[in-house]
Amino acid sequence: MEFASHLADGFRTALFPQNLLYCAIGVIIGMIIGSLPGLGPTASVALLLPVTYSVPPVSALILLAGIYYGAMYGGTITSVLLNIPGEAASVITCIDGYQMARQGRAGPALGIAAFGSFIGGTVGVLGIMLLAAPLTRLALRFGPAEMVALMGTGLTLVGTLSGGSLTKGLIMAVVGLLLGTVGADLIVGQGRFTFGLSYLWDGIGLVPLAMGLFGIGEILSNLGRGVNRQGVLERPKGLLPTGEDWRVSTGPIWRGTLIGFLIGMIPGGAAAIASVTSYAMEKRFSKHPERFGRGAIEGVAGPETANNAATAGCFVPLMTLGLPTNSVMALLLSALIAHGISPGPMLLAKHPDVFWGLIASMYIGNVMLLILNVPLIGVFVSILRTPYSILSPLILLFCVIGAYALNSSAWDILAMAVFGVLGYVFNRLGFDLAPLILGFVLGPIMETSLRQALLMAPDRPLMSLVSSPISVTLYVIAVLNLVLSICRKRKERAVMGGPDLGGGAVEQANR
Repeated sequence: MEFASHLADGFRTALFPQNLLYCAIGVIIGMIIGSLPGLGPTASVALLLPVTYSVPPVSALILLAGIYYGAMYGGTITSVLLNIPGEAASVITCIDGYQMARQGRAGPALGIAAFGSFIGGTVGVLGIMLLAAPLTRLALRFGPAEMVALMGTGLTLVGTLSGGSLTKGLIMAVVGLLLGTVGADLIVGQGRFTFGLSYLWDGIGLVPLAMGLFGIGEILSNLGRGVNRQGVLERPKGLLPTGEDWRVSTGPIWRGTLIGFLIGMIPGGAAAIASVTSYAMEKRFSKHPERFGRGAIEGVAGPETANNAATAGCFVPLMTLGLPTNSVMALLLSALIAHGISPGPMLLAKHPDVFWGLIASMYIGNVMLLILNVPLIGVFVSILRTPYSILSPLILLFCVIGAYALNSSAWDILAMAVFGVLGYVFNRLGFDLAPLILGFVLGPIMETSLRQALLMAPDRPLMSLVSSPISVTLYVIAVLNLVLSICRKRKERAVMGGPDLGGGAVEQANR
C-alpha cells in the first residue's frame, strides 16, 4: 500500500499543470534537438540547464529528463530519413532504418521505433520503481569513506565513457578534476587557482563549461567539417506497422527492453552500447540473418527499444547512489546539487516529491512521445531542410543568452567562449568530453568526502578509507573496471580491420 501511495503522490505532482507543461516542453525540445545532426542529448541538456535554475527542483528535473529521453527518439528521425544519426545511440538504426526508407517504408520504421521506444521506456521506469527502495536501503550504510570509494569507482568510468583511447579518457578526467578544484577551499576558505580573478573565487560554473564544450564546441566542429543533409526528405506515409511487422518485432522489442535496462544500470553502460548489443543479438538469433542491413524491421525495433530502456536504467544509480553513469546524468546531478538536493541514499526520505514526481513524469512523457511522434514527423522533416548556416547562429545566440542570464555576468560569456574553443580543439584531437564532465562533477564531491573521512579518523587516516567491506568491494570493482576497459580497448584495436556495422553512420557518430 505504501508503494501505491507514493506512486499516487508522484502522479499528483507530475500532473500539476506547471509540471505537465515542463514535461511536454522537455520531450518536444528533446525530439527536435535530438533530430538535428551534430547535436544530441548531452548538448540539449547543457543548453537548457540555465533555464532550470529559476524553476522548482521537481520541475527542473522533469524538464531535463524529458529532454533526455525525448532526444533518444529524435535521433531516430535523421537515422531513418538521412542515414545520419542525431546521436550515438541511433547509429545502429541507420543500418536497416535507412534501407527501409529507400524501399518506401520509412513510415513503418519510424512507427515501430516509436512503439518500441514507448515500451522500452515504460518498462524501464517500472524497473526504477522496483529497484530504487532496495538500493536506497543499501546506500544508507554509506559514510564519507564509502562515498570516497564510490566516487573513485565512478571516476574509473572513463574507460567506458571514452570512445577512443583510454589514455586520452584518463587525461580528460584529470583535466575535469583540476577544473573542479578552482575556487575557494570548502574547509579552510583559501583560494585555489584563482589567479587573482574574483570571478573564479566561487569556482568555474557548470553552465558556461557545459554550454561551451558541448554547444559552442559542437557548432565549431560541425561548421569545420560540414553537415550533409541529402537523404529521404519526403513526408513518410503509413506510420503504423503491419501485422507481419509486429510479428517479427515483438521478440526484439522485449529482448531489447531487458538488455537495454540492464546495460543502462551498469556504470558506463551507455544507450549506444545497448543498441549495438541488441542488434548483434537479433542478427545472431535470426532465422534470416541475411536480411539485416537490407531493411529488416527487427533491426530497427530491437536497438530503438534498447536505447530507450537504457535511458531509464541510467537513472537507477543516479537516484539511489548519486552516481552519474554518463555525461547527461552528470549534468542532471549538477542541476539537483544547484537546487540543494543531493541524489543518493537520502533522496527518497528527504525529497520523495522529487523522486516520485520524476517517476510519474517519465510515464507521462513516454505517452506524450508516442502521441506526438506521428503528427510531428512532417515538422521534423521541415526542420531538417533548414540550412545549418541558419541553425548554428540561432544555437549560438541561445548559448550566449543562457550563459549571461544565469548571473548577468559577461565573464560567464567569456568563459563559455573559452571552453567552446577548447571543446573544438579536444574534438579535433580525438579527446572525448564526457570524462571531463564526469571528473568536474565528481571531483569536488570526492574531495569533500575524503577530507571528512580523514578528519574523522586522525590517528589512522588511510586505514579508515578501507575499513569497511563496502569500501573494499568498491575499490575492487574500480580496479576490475579499469582492467576490463584496458582489455576492451586492446580488443577493439585488434579488430579495427573488421567489417563496419554502420558505414558512414558510425564515423558521423564518433565525430
